[in-house]
Amino acid sequence: MTETIKLALAQLNPTVGDIPGNAAKAISAWEEAKAAGADAVMLTEAFLTGYQPQDLVMRPAFWAEAMETCEALARDCVEGPVMGIGCPFHDGKSLYNAFWILEGGKVRHRILKQLLPNETVFDEKRLFTAAPPQDPIKLKGLCLGIPICEDAWWPDAVCADLAEKGAEVLFVPNGSPYYRGKVAHRHDVIRGRVEETGLPLVYLNMVGGQDDQVFEGASFGMDVQGELAFQFPQFDEVTRIVTLEKGADGWRIVPAAVAPALPDHEADYRVMTESLRDYMRKTGFRKVLLGLSGGIDSAIVATIAADALGPENVRCVMLPSEYTSEGSLDDAEALAKNLGCRYDYVPISGPRAAVTEALAPLFEGTQPDLTEENIQSRLRGLLLMALSNKFGEMLLTTGNKSEVAVGYATIYGDMAGGYNPIKDLYKTRVFDACRWRNANHRDWMLGPAGQVIPVSIIDKPPSAELRDDQKDSDSLPPYEVLDPILEGLVDHELSIAELVAKGFDRETVKRVERLIFISEYKRFQSAPGARLTMRSFWLDRRYPIVNRWRDKT
Repeated sequence: MTETIKLALAQLNPTVGDIPGNAAKAISAWEEAKAAGADAVMLTEAFLTGYQPQDLVMRPAFWAEAMETCEALARDCVEGPVMGIGCPFHDGKSLYNAFWILEGGKVRHRILKQLLPNETVFDEKRLFTAAPPQDPIKLKGLCLGIPICEDAWWPDAVCADLAEKGAEVLFVPNGSPYYRGKVAHRHDVIRGRVEETGLPLVYLNMVGGQDDQVFEGASFGMDVQGELAFQFPQFDEVTRIVTLEKGADGWRIVPAAVAPALPDHEADYRVMTESLRDYMRKTGFRKVLLGLSGGIDSAIVATIAADALGPENVRCVMLPSEYTSEGSLDDAEALAKNLGCRYDYVPISGPRAAVTEALAPLFEGTQPDLTEENIQSRLRGLLLMALSNKFGEMLLTTGNKSEVAVGYATIYGDMAGGYNPIKDLYKTRVFDACRWRNANHRDWMLGPAGQVIPVSIIDKPPSAELRDDQKDSDSLPPYEVLDPILEGLVDHELSIAELVAKGFDRETVKRVERLIFISEYKRFQSAPGARLTMRSFWLDRRYPIVNRWRDKT
């Protein structure tokens, strides 16, 4: 008779800090696995605390509660499958990122993470102690190696050591957040571990949003030939049985469905939607509002909000001045109507006149300039925040990555807000996202199908409309030029000389570099937003506010 082991893999969405709620989800997964006849149910890295907990995990009361809850889980899950779950462990001296094995009412094993990531959004060397080499565990007749997340990302290290110690299959619990192209990159990395060990590998990832990060799931198994044996859908909570089977040549993963990875545009849009949805749900907000200008950035943010929360939970507010064009007024109203969102109209002419009158004695003898433009933006921010306070609706801000990078936004004005879904999306990609959404609808979108964003919004030249005949191109290079320069300077840390060698004008590149550096103080005060790349503005890229250095190449 062929020896088999059934693993229930729980690709779920924990909440940071909700230890009781996460424990309840774990018990539900265990009960589901028990009913399906599974031998073990496996959850993800740091599942019990949620991930990433950042410095919260260093609070003794926090990790102590997590450990006590994990021990209680062991007592509650007596007759049924083994449970594997991520939870911190403190041995009286040091704190570890650990994976607990619960069996027969007891804690049978604690596997400790050895390689701690200290790059991009990860600071685990700050939080945890790196563990010494760990041993495989016995699961029925299987010798199972459990490298935790980063442990599986490095060659000739943890996975190789576990194989030498007799592991027959590798299981990797993860908290691996999305960036564009991450699924293919994971496959390449894990294929390297399979090739060096000759072992099949099961990779379990969590789903859900946490602050700026979205964990995309896409859990998978890879056979000894380096081919996918199964892959779960991206972004969806699922618990599925995966069967391991022992034959003459050792253990293998019984093939199952392979859900394809999503194309970049769809994956980015899903991340922006899920990040907002989870940010709202996990912080306790239900409704949002935003200033709807008739421009493309507020249009895509309104659409994302409708898809994330439902149109009935989105308030769009037009705050026109004498510089707001009839086209923008018509476009904003048409968009709100297409989405089915509430549309309010609050002119700023009265408040602006009051501010102008109040400042007239102080401004006497000066000429109108950027100050007067910023007053308009800050009045809009003030009115939107008043609505937010009065009705308990979180204000969304709508600056794209191009604007965030060069500071083309007014602090305490259009930068006001609690979350920014498009913070890591360059302007040229905003246009692409609008076109994609108009042409596509998915069952996870709560907004209506069809061409919801008027084509006139997509086609017209971008403008802040803070003065007569204003265009973004008056102050910035065309976005078709600006965005590649920004990608070079921000995403790839290229020098000015390297960008000039690619054909960009030196003075333009130097000007853009200067704008990036002098806008750092704005980014320090900006709302969080969905991470789409490895160089998003927050944990991925940490620059000083005070900085006199400039590239002289």
